[in-house]
Amino acid sequence: MTTLEDDIEVPSPRQNHDLRGQIEAEQLLAEGFASGKLAHAWMLTGPKGIGKATLAFRFARYVLTEGAQVSDDTAPAMFDLNAELPATTTDESPLYLSPDHPVFQRVAAGGHTDLLTVERGLNSAGKPRSDIVADDIREVNRFLKLTAGEGGWRVVIIDSADDMNVNAANALLKVLEEPPPNALLLLVCHNPGRMLATIRSRCRVLRLAELSADTVSDLLAHHMPELEPDARYDISALAGGSIGRAMELADTGGAELQRMINGFLSQMPDPDIAELQKFGADLAKADALSRFETAADLIRRSIASMVRHAGGAGIGGSADEELFARVAASGGGLEQWLQLWEKTDDLLNRTSRINLDRKQVILNIFLNIAQTVRGA
Repeated sequence: MTTLEDDIEVPSPRQNHDLRGQIEAEQLLAEGFASGKLAHAWMLTGPKGIGKATLAFRFARYVLTEGAQVSDDTAPAMFDLNAELPATTTDESPLYLSPDHPVFQRVAAGGHTDLLTVERGLNSAGKPRSDIVADDIREVNRFLKLTAGEGGWRVVIIDSADDMNVNAANALLKVLEEPPPNALLLLVCHNPGRMLATIRSRCRVLRLAELSADTVSDLLAHHMPELEPDARYDISALAGGSIGRAMELADTGGAELQRMINGFLSQMPDPDIAELQKFGADLAKADALSRFETAADLIRRSIASMVRHAGGAGIGGSADEELFARVAASGGGLEQWLQLWEKTDDLLNRTSRINLDRKQVILNIFLNIAQTVRGA
């Protein structure tokens, strides 16, 4: 179980039976399996926190359950990457398996012999690695050469494929080039652009939809019932369609941070320096790293929106967007806003890498915004 707070427990993807907002992706996978022309490798993409890993485990359970009922001599050919999938025919979740089902329970416990999960492992010192290494992927090759223990499919989930280093990616490419029969690889991928083009070309890419604000709000009510409805609404609007992101925002006071950021933006080009220094000092405290990281992401989001408005591509409707549009129009052109975005992103990245003074970083960012608004 992963825990955000002492009293908030969220099931890990392998234990989670609840998937919201991805019915079209579920139907596509189920229909592909039923068609007998399922791609042997799928890259499940989209922002973090929208259910990619949960879908991977849900589909794995489905294949291990349904596929075990098909003998080798009657199984259809499953590997046509260019096959046309049938049209969607149902609004019900076709991949759902009850948590009481034996396959669900064995997958949740990590004890199904026909499922291999690849994640970042431990180094020789027993500490988590920063990436997935070639030895992890070589284990995939060995696993797939074995006969399925239950006479059906062998399934591999790589979570996340973004974590593979170059050697691991090259090792995976060899697996994808010669997949064995009745083998399925599911690659959870947050940033497909970071993957080798040759790997992408050998996978069926399925981009999952961002969750609606209503769905995010409903999930927040389920996982964090102590949140007030107004707080759920504010957080859902900031979460970008990701329940994972919404829970991080709730846990770090994201809605309050955005209100403070908006307050300084509304003062442009003359923000209250004393209040800015206080804001930066709060985020520089030893126990405020998570809040600083949340504030950094919200600042990036705000400036990115102002760039879009400066370029005429902003989306209106919310109070935040109206504010961003006003600030973007009050001074500076598109090129200056783009330069501000690049400078801000670089500064925040360097803060994470080399531990710059967080208070000074916050002050510099808002002074840079003020300078851009003045058109200087």
